Amino acid sequence: MSAAPLFGVILAGGTGTRFWPLSRSHYPKQVLRLLGSGSMLQSTIERLKPLIPLNHLIVVTSASQEEVIRLELYRQDLTGVQLLLEPQGRNTAAAVGLAAVKGAGLGEDAVLAVFPADHYIRHPENLYPALEEGLRWARKGYLVTFGIRPTRPETGYGYIQAGAALEPGGWALHCSRFVEKPPQESARAMLAAGGFYWNSGMFMFRRDVLLASFAQYLPELYQGLMQLREGAQAQEVYPGLPSISLDHGLLERAQKVAVVPVEMGWSDVGTWGALPDLFPRDEGGNVILGRSLDLDSRDCVIYAQDRLVATLGLKDLIVVDTPDATLVCHRERVQEVRDLVAALSQRYPLESSRHLTVERPWGAYTVMESGPGYKVKHIVVEPGRRLSLQLHRHRAEHWVVVQGAALVTIGGEVRRLASNESIYVPPSTPHRLENPGPEAVRLIEIQTGPILEEEDIVRLSDDFWRGPEGPPPEDGSS
Repeated sequence: MSAAPLFGVILAGGTGTRFWPLSRSHYPKQVLRLLGSGSMLQSTIERLKPLIPLNHLIVVTSASQEEVIRLELYRQDLTGVQLLLEPQGRNTAAAVGLAAVKGAGLGEDAVLAVFPADHYIRHPENLYPALEEGLRWARKGYLVTFGIRPTRPETGYGYIQAGAALEPGGWALHCSRFVEKPPQESARAMLAAGGFYWNSGMFMFRRDVLLASFAQYLPELYQGLMQLREGAQAQEVYPGLPSISLDHGLLERAQKVAVVPVEMGWSDVGTWGALPDLFPRDEGGNVILGRSLDLDSRDCVIYAQDRLVATLGLKDLIVVDTPDATLVCHRERVQEVRDLVAALSQRYPLESSRHLTVERPWGAYTVMESGPGYKVKHIVVEPGRRLSLQLHRHRAEHWVVVQGAALVTIGGEVRRLASNESIYVPPSTPHRLENPGPEAVRLIEIQTGPILEEEDIVRLSDDFWRGPEGPPPEDGSS
């Protein structure tokens, strides 16, 4: 009998609130390009491609992040990856369970390897043999986790206490217990005692073993997953699912759990405080990224996205500047940034959820200014790309080309607009903007009307994954 096939489940539904203001709920941490030209999600997929075929990779994300995740897959020609959408977040147990019951091509004995999309691994060559070892024990019916040897008394990670080897002289160890994020004193004690590992959040198990474990330890979740397996709609099932992590809900309770220690230069890049482990420091112990100038600061993280940031005589601070929001906090309180974002979502919801610049498969747009009844955007259309053929019920648009030459469809008329030429798009008129040339087209768009939100779009045809939509309600909501 051939060995059970391996599938990868990539968890990409988090909002990365502790990485605000660079991470927003509509532009989460897993699509940031902090550590190279590719996003964290793209890097995770590239890391797994040597072991797992693209059609055996399953990305699980929230429905609210579908657009940005599909864009990441499209950009790297990763459209063969399966994408599953959760109507609302229910923590990692439900996300992995969704992959187990809705992933295409999964046999009962298929092995699922689970990976967060927002981790950094400096030495993936060390990960691959660890995965092979985990796969061996997963096929024997173990729930497998992967442990990282701690280098400091970190309070933001969970810990695993390892026991004896599963076989004489073997690599994999029996998992004695899990410890949730501990206070500082407990973290120091575990570091001194030895035998404890950081919980990497990566797991491996057979599909049938996982579902049987859900039935035993999380019966309410199991019942919901069986409804999904039989064809029930996720929107109907998800509100009733328990919100619990895979670690707490399953691995802490199960008996047959193994841990495979692995040294791979791992970081979950959970907060701004993780950057000193990922980037070189200056002589003052600072990590300084972007257009910044510092004098006499010590042990700080300073990140400047566009504007010049000048700092003087700071100590143990995090300074992050983006075009519409700036964060300044003490390094010891980076875990509390999520509490700050929760407060921001009530008072300043736009800045907590979106950036001024929004990427699209055809290019990007930046909101330059807005007010009652008007909005001004800078739009960039990449060579050979075009927007969907669309109309807006509630707004008119004025386009002024400032670079390149655009091909514009307004109703039944097609016109070519050169730099410094403009055109008017009335409400409820089908229109399309495209770039047939070799350089980017840049234009200024001025919107006027009572409703100026992106939801006021009726797509009639589209070159990408966004199919034609029915007319929105008359109030412009969707």
